[in-house]
Amino acid sequence: MTRMKKIVNSALTVALVAGMIGVTGCGGVSEKEMAELESLRSEVKALEREVGSLKAEKAAIEKEIAEKNAKLDQCAKEKAETKKNLEKIGM
Repeated sequence: MTRMKKIVNSALTVALVAGMIGVTGCGGVSEKEMAELESLRSEVKALEREVGSLKAEKAAIEKEIAEKNAKLDQCAKEKAETKKNLEKIGM
């Protein structure tokens, strides 16, 4: 019985010491770490805004390209039609 108590007491002591080490090791975040975290968060927000801006710019450029391609298609049709008409009249 005494031997069992010693084993249990030893196990509890080891568990208590391990728990104390774990608690003190994970004792929170320092001010320096919080400042760094806030800095990173603000950097992420700035980069997200930049990404949004670049996406909007890309969409505007793609729209402009589509409009110019439509004009080119229209010009090609008109050119083909003109060429066909010129061939009809013998030029």
